[in-house]
Amino acid sequence: MIITDNKQSSTLDKWREKYAALVTAFACLIGVMIGWGNNWAFTSILGLGVLVCGTISFFDVKRVIYNKNK
Repeated sequence: MIITDNKQSSTLDKWREKYAALVTAFACLIGVMIGWGNNWAFTSILGLGVLVCGTISFFDVKRVIYNKNK
């Protein structure tokens, strides 16, 4: 996480920390849907990106919700 000079995190940095993997997984999913059937190697790599980034984002959002309730 990037800290600014006054030791406060910007709103964008907080959002990026929470939801960056979710946005990446969504972009990979769109790539999979667009490229389905045209190039199987590219589709499989993006499919793995959906699984990996989706899993990471699930645990990131879960951590944010858990820490919010504390």
